[in-house]
Amino acid sequence: MGRLAADFARRYPEVRLEVTADDRAVEMIEEGYDLVIRVDPAADDALVGRPFLHDRLVVVTSAQLVLPESGAVPAVVRGGDPARNWTVTGIDGTNEIAIDPVLRLSSLVMIRDAVRAGGGAARLPLSLVSRDIAAKRLTWRGDVAGSDIALWALYPSRRLLSARVSAFLDFLREAFPNGTPEELAAYLDDQP
Repeated sequence: MGRLAADFARRYPEVRLEVTADDRAVEMIEEGYDLVIRVDPAADDALVGRPFLHDRLVVVTSAQLVLPESGAVPAVVRGGDPARNWTVTGIDGTNEIAIDPVLRLSSLVMIRDAVRAGGGAARLPLSLVSRDIAAKRLTWRGDVAGSDIALWALYPSRRLLSARVSAFLDFLREAFPNGTPEELAAYLDDQP
């Protein structure tokens, strides 16, 4: 998202932008934020917004990882994810994959990096791994059933939108006209 913020700052030099990345749901109004981006947010009467991107989860492994023919697959998971099975639709149809969480991490980027290093399989957003799949650093093992997600831009429900929030919302519409994972992947840092 660093490139997205830099592009916005170049286009609107009169607007001061402060970006905070946090894995907690901030109290937007109390903490003084003008806008937040959340994944599939719960309904909140104090906030309004719209989805600007859609994505889905896929299961990936390093290109070198050989999946066991029976038993659980070693998996890198996020935090306290309790899942022991993933339902995946791939070239062989829909299958249940038993997993053995061998590593728990708090960041999706750290999970991706651990999978790149051969740490196991992981469920990750397509936008985060599509370039790795294309470059054959990661192997796509299938789409996670029912994993469609939406990224929302949310702001306080006020009658009059500030010029800076309005400008940022316009910028998001232009940056992601179709709201696809591929458009988001173009903005993510491509790290080897």
